[in-house]
Amino acid sequence: MAKTDAKYVYVFAHGAGAGMNHPFMQRAAEALEARGIATHRFEFPYMQAKKNRPDPPAVAEEAVRTAVAEAARQAPGLPIFAGGKSFGGRMASQAQASQPMPGVRGLVFFGFPLHPPGRPATTRAEHLTSVDVPMLFLQGTRDEFAQLDLLRQVIAGLGDRATLHLIQEGDHSFKVPRRTGKTETDVMNELADTVSEWTAKHA
Repeated sequence: MAKTDAKYVYVFAHGAGAGMNHPFMQRAAEALEARGIATHRFEFPYMQAKKNRPDPPAVAEEAVRTAVAEAARQAPGLPIFAGGKSFGGRMASQAQASQPMPGVRGLVFFGFPLHPPGRPATTRAEHLTSVDVPMLFLQGTRDEFAQLDLLRQVIAGLGDRATLHLIQEGDHSFKVPRRTGKTETDVMNELADTVSEWTAKHA
């Protein structure tokens, strides 16, 4: 997991289509750890079994709970945050909504999957009203999994518990067009800096 000089721990769940060692997960973990946020990555059971179909929500949520408990065991006394990339973040939020996870100070979403591409809706966010901790939404403005006007409505409905940080022209993977003049490293630094500042406020 982690460096001994970490200030916080982030339980970092992977997206639906790639495991914990996906390049995005690795880059994000390195950027966060450089800012004193240790990451605890894990794989959902379906990914461990090399299956394509994600686990049922109950199974995935239990995997998040187990990971949070393990992170707390490995780093006793450190504030814990949870969340993840896309599917992983949504499963963490559902786990927190159904039964708050001990020690979790907040949730960080790297691209919350509000709806499938081309099928705008907000039903996937209904459980967020039951989440009892602060939430940080990191989202690209071109994310096909989260129509921006709908996401803003969701955020507004959550009040002070929710913070939205937009990556201008970013897609669901936070890739931006070359015309922006931003590199992959620039974007990752922006994401990591935002998480660092936000966790400091909520630890």
